[in-house]
Amino acid sequence: MSFWKNSSYSFADFAEIPLDNLLLLIPAMTRQDIVCWLAWNDPNGIYQDNQSLKELGNIMTRDEGIEIMLRQIEENSVPQ
Repeated sequence: MSFWKNSSYSFADFAEIPLDNLLLLIPAMTRQDIVCWLAWNDPNGIYQDNQSLKELGNIMTRDEGIEIMLRQIEENSVPQ
């Protein structure tokens, strides 16, 4: 099941969630849910498996995806 289909969060809404709440939601996400968000957030990045295999020779793990996702959210957050 897709986190995005089963939750009320849009990709944009997800990036605005406070970190402590975000960390509670991430365990419900599959690797593919994370790849979808990363591809939306950074359309020029290499996240999809076929492109990653072709250009980098490997695919991103779920843990790597979580790390990248959290970093991107932090970098794009507006200080309160």
